[in-house]
Amino acid sequence: MANARARLLALLAQKSFRLGNFKLSSGGTSDYYIDCRLTTLDAAGAVATGEAVVEEIRERGWPATAIGGLTMGADPIVVATSVISAQQGAPIHGFLVRKAEKAHGTGQRIEGFREQGARVVIVDDVCTTGASTIQAIAAAREYGFEVVGVLCLVERQEAGGRSNVEAAAAPAPFVALFTANDVRAEHVKILGTK
Repeated sequence: MANARARLLALLAQKSFRLGNFKLSSGGTSDYYIDCRLTTLDAAGAVATGEAVVEEIRERGWPATAIGGLTMGADPIVVATSVISAQQGAPIHGFLVRKAEKAHGTGQRIEGFREQGARVVIVDDVCTTGASTIQAIAAAREYGFEVVGVLCLVERQEAGGRSNVEAAAAPAPFVALFTANDVRAEHVKILGTK
């Protein structure tokens, strides 16, 4: 497990990182694209994701009862983290934040764990502008959760994402497991492309 972070970085570099010309959900363009779901939905990638996120939460001392984020980038991270934490005997429950309240049934925006006042960590796969992470933070707080930390797998280091998320998350800290430069460097190291 001590190598979970290294395994996750290698898998992101091999499975999720692509070079080319891409339009981003933020509206910008980039010479690379990172689709973390190709890693987080891979069997070995899910294990590495869960282990790395649980390890980061524990190392930071975040007293989290649950973990969640905006569907769909956060979904596999939430599930992997919940499963690994339960296997380790210290469960962190999962919740998902819908992009809008359901128009039917109970009309919930938060699905899964729903204990108001609980301390939670918000997660996302990639942070560019931070818009989806900020939506999840706002929805969690509106529901009545106390956000104790915010974590993304990969920070693109552009479009003001970090500062946007830090402002929305305050006083909770924001951390990224990796930067896009970390993933690119690992991609070049493993695959020999630039």
